[in-house]
Amino acid sequence: MQREEAETIAVSALAFIAADGELLPHFLSLTGIEAHQIRAAAAEPGFLAGVLQFVLAHEPTVLRFCEESGIAPERVARAPAALPHGNTSYDIQP
Repeated sequence: MQREEAETIAVSALAFIAADGELLPHFLSLTGIEAHQIRAAAAEPGFLAGVLQFVLAHEPTVLRFCEESGIAPERVARAPAALPHGNTSYDIQP
């Protein structure tokens, strides 16, 4: 997946979160930002990957996002890796 496509998915996920009266306060609480700071935060490296990781962390949320956006869950799951600070793999020491 290319970064541009991943960014588009992440922006859609952010709009989905912002439009949900229950998800938005939870997202803001977890990130420690305030609603008026979202636009500036979105320009920071790692923010969009964090948006996707927030959505992906709760299966009912990701499934509802996918249903409403028409984006396949597999594409949402692959998107963070194409964004700055979104690669969640790490080396496991034996």
